Amino acid sequence: MVGLCLGAVAVLALGVVAIVSLNRGSGPSNAGYQAAPPSPTSAYELPPTSGSATASSTPTSPSDSPSTSTSAGPHKVLKLADHPILQDRNAGLQNLACNLPPWTSTQGGAEAFFTAASKCLDAAWGPFLESYNLPFTPPALHFPTGPSFDTECGTIQVGIATAAYYCENNLYVPFKGLQTDQYGNNPGVYLALFAHEYGHHVQEVAGIMDAAWQKIYAAGQNSPEGLDMSRRKELQAQCFSGMFLGAHVDRGGTITRDMYNKAWNDQETRGDNTSRSHDHGTNAHYAQWWRAGAKDNRIADCNTFAASASDVS
Repeated sequence: MVGLCLGAVAVLALGVVAIVSLNRGSGPSNAGYQAAPPSPTSAYELPPTSGSATASSTPTSPSDSPSTSTSAGPHKVLKLADHPILQDRNAGLQNLACNLPPWTSTQGGAEAFFTAASKCLDAAWGPFLESYNLPFTPPALHFPTGPSFDTECGTIQVGIATAAYYCENNLYVPFKGLQTDQYGNNPGVYLALFAHEYGHHVQEVAGIMDAAWQKIYAAGQNSPEGLDMSRRKELQAQCFSGMFLGAHVDRGGTITRDMYNKAWNDQETRGDNTSRSHDHGTNAHYAQWWRAGAKDNRIADCNTFAASASDVS
């Protein structure tokens, strides 16, 4: 997912923009995208189908992991690189079928698509987190239709720079910010965006979000250390998004190889090189971490907090 809250924006396309507002809480997640030019001329070569999404059939038991609680009830674990969910090299999401309605570029069509996607994400991440004695609850979905919407992190203006926004266990998707005139019938791109924002909810439930924001606020949001921590948080959400698509592609549902391929290729168009910011990671790293999650579906591969600084620049 401290006394301040940083609003997080995800906008479909190339770069990354963070909307900052001062409020309360552990801090929301940031994942922003700006309008993209035409698709890159050279497509990234996908790994063989047999090498993708070779997930464990069930989440690996954390019985050998460090205890996540000193009490009987589930609660967050405020850790980063040494968080229990990141320790098992064999732990991944279940390979499940996810059935989504066909994408239609309308308010109602988008609501139906993302509502169904949220159920698949709940079914994927809920059992995994609960197996580590973490207090999983699904995020509340909101589909704002006006020119702005209110959140616990402040009032957010809807425009081409606002496609999705996560704050304090709430996930907002304003249809007017999705740039459907540019992306059209490209459900894989929309799904990867949505799964990235949901990845921040995974961080929130686990306690990773709180731990990251403690570090960011202690160092200063715009300090080199604070920006480094922000990039690690964002790149992990990228990896979690890739894990979800990798675990569900070609599993008998409606997440097709074409959707997966387009999401895979789309990731290299995003990042700080495009947005000229320093809080999400370069375009190359934005793609690298998403693909790391998508290719092998191993959560240990998403330990951005243990990565070298050169891999999260």
